[in-house]
Amino acid sequence: MTNRSLSDEGLVRGIRKWDLVAFTVNAVIGAGIFGLPAKAYSLIGAYSLIAFFACAFVVLLIILCFAEVSSRFDETGGPYTYARAAFGPTVAFEVGWLSWLARLTAFAANCNLMVSYLAFFWPAANNAWPRAIVIVLVVLALTAINILGVRQAAIAGDVFTIGKLMPMLIFIAIGLFFLNPHAFALGVRPATGAFSQSVLLLLYAFTGFEMATIPAGEIRNPQKNMPQALLIATAVVTFTYILIQVVCIGTLPGLGTSTKPLADAGQRFMGTAGAALISAGAIISIAGNLNVLVLSGSRIPFALAEREQLPAFLAQVHRRFFTPHPSIISTAAVMLVLTLKSSFVAALTISAIARLVTYAVTCAALPVLRRRADAPKAAFRLPGGSIIAVLSLVLAVWLLMNSTLYEAVAATIAAAVGFLIFLGYRLARYYSDSRETTSN
Repeated sequence: MTNRSLSDEGLVRGIRKWDLVAFTVNAVIGAGIFGLPAKAYSLIGAYSLIAFFACAFVVLLIILCFAEVSSRFDETGGPYTYARAAFGPTVAFEVGWLSWLARLTAFAANCNLMVSYLAFFWPAANNAWPRAIVIVLVVLALTAINILGVRQAAIAGDVFTIGKLMPMLIFIAIGLFFLNPHAFALGVRPATGAFSQSVLLLLYAFTGFEMATIPAGEIRNPQKNMPQALLIATAVVTFTYILIQVVCIGTLPGLGTSTKPLADAGQRFMGTAGAALISAGAIISIAGNLNVLVLSGSRIPFALAEREQLPAFLAQVHRRFFTPHPSIISTAAVMLVLTLKSSFVAALTISAIARLVTYAVTCAALPVLRRRADAPKAAFRLPGGSIIAVLSLVLAVWLLMNSTLYEAVAATIAAAVGFLIFLGYRLARYYSDSRETTSN
């Protein structure tokens, strides 16, 4: 191992450009696309296709802000790092804390959902002991992959990406030959509220891209590769999502009432093999997403510890594998406990609001960093960046305002707990430093 392949944090820069594209695709495509086509169609019918385009445009604005801001940094942390540079350690800690909680809860939800899809092939997987054994094995396997090296995790991510896209592309390629043109008749224009609701619903299928920015300390030439990977992955995801919706609308008459639209549509034009293909694709898709959650989630406490906002042992790097093993093990352990304690969690409230807070802070950081003379230089400069940042910030605030009271209360409690941890650890360090000064 040469020094040139190591970051200043002691981590291996083993994630290459196309690994990063695969990482981003895995971060975005999880379980949502396997259910959202039906939910969007039930709200606005064939206009759901337009809603997908609207979502892609809205998310693109936010991703463009991430592209510029991420091109200024090459250390681990992602949105936490951006918040620290633009708004200071307190805001940064809250962003890091909420982002970490979002990774934990998303892992618990998706891992339980993966077991549910596994039951298509092995019905006993839904029983208590088999379910627990599967969850433990999944967590142990992903933990081992991530400890053994970031290249191993990146290669696993590449395999998962191919594995998740192939069933979807087969579904699209065959389904396009069975489309009913009359199913795309737009009909009466939906109410503005219904259309907005569908856009808001679909937006969550496009989120997760921010996880790709977190392990920047393990990415080769992150300032250049990050913006490119974000934009390429967005194009791949948008293309895939829109064609999936086209096939679902054109082949499944009862789309609006289906609980598993891709499996039901696949069964109509491919028979039982179609349902099996989609179920296998869902398992692979979720497994790839879980791998990203472990990798990105474990780097958040590492980044906080690197900046002395959490205990120093979390910033330790394995001497042989060059991975932050205490942070990986700690994060995976909490993920395991949450997953075993949870039944299927469809959408955990902290996850949704934490993502929106992350987006808002990063978009707001763009004009702030542009005005800062001491800010790292941007390798990618977004034309009209400040205007786009304001539009994205308005969008994020609008989405936050559409959150329920329960979501707002849960997120507020989580943020308050994070602030107490931040304050408590800061006071502990202050008293520890004072004692050392006095004793000297």
